[in-house]
Amino acid sequence: MNTVTQGGAPSAEQTGRRVEEVLDRLAATGDRAAGAAAEELVRALMDFYGAGLARAVALLDEGAGAGAGAGTGTGGGPGTGRPSPALARLLDDELVAGLLVLHDLHPYDVTTRIRQALAAVPDHPAEVLGFDPGTGILRLRLEAGGGGGCGCASTAQSPQQSIEAALACLAPEVTTVELEAPEPRAPEPVLLQIGARPAGAR
Repeated sequence: MNTVTQGGAPSAEQTGRRVEEVLDRLAATGDRAAGAAAEELVRALMDFYGAGLARAVALLDEGAGAGAGAGTGTGGGPGTGRPSPALARLLDDELVAGLLVLHDLHPYDVTTRIRQALAAVPDHPAEVLGFDPGTGILRLRLEAGGGGGCGCASTAQSPQQSIEAALACLAPEVTTVELEAPEPRAPEPVLLQIGARPAGAR
């Protein structure tokens, strides 16, 4: 998962870095008033479109609850434990999912989002050994047989880089990835072939 989404729009991670760079340049000028005003502007804009996203998510779930699936357990929406079909389609969009995570509006918990991020890196399958929310450390073990960076387009990045890029969008709670090498495969058993007993042998 790259910092630019599939549709060419910048990701939440890339946009956040650009905002930080602009604020850093303002701070470097020594004009504290301008820097404070810029930070206040960023907060106001984030609060505004964050509230809009929250309203959109709520309306999508309310609409699903009032639809044909309400009361049957098939329509998604509030209280069903899964997003409505309309919201699920939005969650499949990389840019929208990143925005929902940024504003703490994503309906899935961090464990589920970690699994989704790892599934988005099929060239480097990894097993989750543990995640510490207090430190943000995620421990993974690469699975044997995964891609090892052969130089082709899909594996140009190292496993660490590819996994960290995927997690940055869906699970920013992960601040450090500790990646272990795959366990060595057990040697295959040697098959002994027993031939037929020679004629006349006792």
